[in-house]
Amino acid sequence: MKYTFYTPGPAQLFPTFEQHLSTFVTQQLGSISHRSQQYRALHQHTVEQLRTLLGVPDTHAILFLGSASEAWERILLNCVEHESFHLVNGSFSKKFFQYAQALHKHAHKLEKPMGQGFDATEVEVPEYAEVIGVTQNETSSGVQMRVSDIHKIKRNYASKLIAVDMVSSAPYPELDYSLIDTAFFSVQKAFGLPSGLGVWIVNEKCLQKAERLRKYDNLTIGAHHDLPTLWKNAQNHETPATPNVMGIYLLGKIAEEMNKIGVDTIRKETEQKAKLLYKCIEQHEGFEPFVQESRHRSQTVVVASTKQPSSEIISTLKAKGLVVGSGYGEHKATQVRIANFPATSTEQVEELIAALGEL
Repeated sequence: MKYTFYTPGPAQLFPTFEQHLSTFVTQQLGSISHRSQQYRALHQHTVEQLRTLLGVPDTHAILFLGSASEAWERILLNCVEHESFHLVNGSFSKKFFQYAQALHKHAHKLEKPMGQGFDATEVEVPEYAEVIGVTQNETSSGVQMRVSDIHKIKRNYASKLIAVDMVSSAPYPELDYSLIDTAFFSVQKAFGLPSGLGVWIVNEKCLQKAERLRKYDNLTIGAHHDLPTLWKNAQNHETPATPNVMGIYLLGKIAEEMNKIGVDTIRKETEQKAKLLYKCIEQHEGFEPFVQESRHRSQTVVVASTKQPSSEIISTLKAKGLVVGSGYGEHKATQVRIANFPATSTEQVEELIAALGEL
């Protein structure tokens, strides 16, 4: 049986993934040198397509890592001398905070229960915090932070660096990069690609901080993947170590296709599909939206609490070729998570809604 995946990552592959993968193999791109002009052209194409899609200016570098989780470590090592501050309301925002602790930074947090979101008016950042970690879309709980609130926090604390986790929402959020110092995502969610590639967007302020910290004898900012080295290599469309050439190539091709569709169209379709999913969940007696405040409900990861064990729902849907995600952590047995990424069409979302209605 061929399945349609509505899982929050790894997720449904983009419809033309197989075509681009075939081209990658046919052209033998997996064997080219990562110091060759052929690779540099490939790398440059992907960066240019991402700049167009996400609205990233030349003041920011677009860097490639092994995962979005690696970005947490890179940000903390390169941009935090002593203190960081984290908005925590789910498993992944908490991991960013825990990475800071593991790296022996003095980490502060404002924490809310899973399912609750943050508004800018309630955020008070400690005086000496250097980086503010915010999660635009909390994959574990289906909570989003409105972009306008992220921008307000930065305006309120302009001297501090702000780091935005948009792992399970990019390219949906329309961030203003004149206000965003660094942001990051991975490709196995809304970009409809296999896992194994993280994208780190970072500005010159972060670079300057890293260069300053590198001079201190009592600090490390990393080895060959420190920010100054990543940045220097990126200026020549290269990476310090041998990169995931296939992942970078495929990301460039998918971003190019998204640009042809238009990011505004993608955002509108995402909102329309989310509206259909939330309406279904609200009207179904067996489900309830986990996130109560509509302004905090994710447009890309829809989470529903279930009256019957979620495993039964998942099994029934899978028998029909429809794969949804389970709840995360302690909510595994009582929730389902439904990804609403560009790779799943309106028709496929409607097919899932019809199947949910039969439960």
